[in-house]
Amino acid sequence: MASRPDLQQSLDATRADRSFFGHPRGLATLFFTEMWERFSYYGMRALLILFMTAGVARGGLGFSYAKAGAIYGLYTGMVYLLSLPGGWVADRVTGQRRAVLYGGILIAAGQFCLVAPSMMTFYLGLVLLVMGTGLLKPNVSTIVGQLYAPGDRRRDAAFSIFYMGINLGALISPFACGWVGEKVGWRLGFGLAGVGMVAGLIQYTLGGRNLGVAGLHPAVPGNPAADRRQKRRVAFAAAGALAVLGILGALAATGAITFSAELISDALGVALVLVSVAIFSWLLLGRGWSAEERKRSAAILVLFLSSAVFWFAFEQAGSSLNLFAEGSVNRWVHGYQFPASWYQLVQPFFIITLAPVFAWLWVRLGKREPSSPAKFALGLFFVSAGFILLVPVAGGQAVSPLWLIGTYFLHTLGELSLSPVGLSAMTKLAPTRVVGMMMGLWFVSTGAGNYLGGRMASLYGSMTIPTLFAITAAIAMAAAIAMVVLLKPTVRMMSGVK
Repeated sequence: MASRPDLQQSLDATRADRSFFGHPRGLATLFFTEMWERFSYYGMRALLILFMTAGVARGGLGFSYAKAGAIYGLYTGMVYLLSLPGGWVADRVTGQRRAVLYGGILIAAGQFCLVAPSMMTFYLGLVLLVMGTGLLKPNVSTIVGQLYAPGDRRRDAAFSIFYMGINLGALISPFACGWVGEKVGWRLGFGLAGVGMVAGLIQYTLGGRNLGVAGLHPAVPGNPAADRRQKRRVAFAAAGALAVLGILGALAATGAITFSAELISDALGVALVLVSVAIFSWLLLGRGWSAEERKRSAAILVLFLSSAVFWFAFEQAGSSLNLFAEGSVNRWVHGYQFPASWYQLVQPFFIITLAPVFAWLWVRLGKREPSSPAKFALGLFFVSAGFILLVPVAGGQAVSPLWLIGTYFLHTLGELSLSPVGLSAMTKLAPTRVVGMMMGLWFVSTGAGNYLGGRMASLYGSMTIPTLFAITAAIAMAAAIAMVVLLKPTVRMMSGVK
């Protein structure tokens, strides 16, 4: 293995590259890797709740809204919850580069499992998908951060470009996978999503040379002995968790206990709370952290909670808003009824259109650029306003598409204010020796929001649609107001990070 000074020189050379629109060429590799992974994810997500609630005669699973919403929330929550161990594995065992590769392989396998006409392979496919995304999602973002030296002003712009890759995949996939899934066959739509992930793996492997040594090796522990002890504890905990799962599986197989999607989803909610409390207790109260690291961790906590509320509202695009589009929004154009999943194109289209504007705006504002917490407050305000827009019309039938498009436009303004900024802030606020795990923790906030959004969608049909949307809007607006109140204290806790 090359010496550390040689590795640093190689990394410095990669960072100095400006051949990709003023950025390192490796950003292009990661851009297209994330684009194809998001093609796979959003193509599958656009179909998932529609597939589960479609009648068996239509090739669906015939689940109730309550069961489908619980499974949707469980799946989308676990996708991001597993980013936490995925980040730790990359930090301590594999390095980010191999974690991304292994994750992509698991994702492709999961999508192809969904093609098989079996309930067992359906659930196996979901398990493989959450495991694969947990490995890939936090670590590809971490590698983006490693392409830039601390203080490099290109970093925020890089994450905005990277975010365009996410949304390019999200734009293409509902159109392709949605049409195949709804008009040809649900399972073929999932298969097309798997083909997209395979394309991403090929591109990632061929473009790896552009990344230099970024993400190639695990992090160097500050205390090797303590690191070995931590690895042993994690191994014992993983073995214990597998043993518990095995026992529960055996009891379920014998009929001694009965599981339901709702029960497992409830358990995930408890797990999300416990994991979040445990990690932040360690960061804020544990030994070995400097005073500055503790303050920055407190700032991360504020952003974490705000992010969870934002995604709770925003990610209903794939659940309650998707069901609303199918049942209540006009989908006829010149005698052709287009797939409901095509409304999922609207947000990524707006993001691709507006992301360069936001990237230019933050640079143009210079010293007047809002702080990260202020941008979070804006994001929460816009996502709340999107639901407020729908409340007066949501109770009708054949609602004009302009109402839903307007909601997605406001949500896009919120997403561009919060999401790429959050990714960038996390790479700067997180302690260096646990940056991969902290990126995973960041995605736990997204997982919590997805889980809550899915559980909110499980109420679809049990309350009026205007009431459901009004409750969502009120929660997001309350969080926006709280963020404004906490603005100055949070900026102080960031200890100079801009």
